[in-house]
Amino acid sequence: MSKNSKDFGLRADQIKPLATNRGGCIATDMITVDGCKVGYMYMDDPRNHGVYDVNTIANYDSDIILLLDAPIGSAFERAGGTGRFAPVEDE
Repeated sequence: MSKNSKDFGLRADQIKPLATNRGGCIATDMITVDGCKVGYMYMDDPRNHGVYDVNTIANYDSDIILLLDAPIGSAFERAGGTGRFAPVEDE
């Protein structure tokens, strides 16, 4: 494997139309390579994330689909223990 290639968890032919025409998003390798569910997280190494079509990330974690129509500026994180998303309140 070359220095810049990644071993993605899903092949292109495995991506289904779950959340099409939603634009792009930033996702980490924890989702697209390691197969973790989406959570609210921050990574400081740009080699570990990329810009993806929202539909692609919905294929890795379909739990995000119900939140895609939330108002602009909304933020969510997985609640401990339940695995469900909860709104992140402004500090």
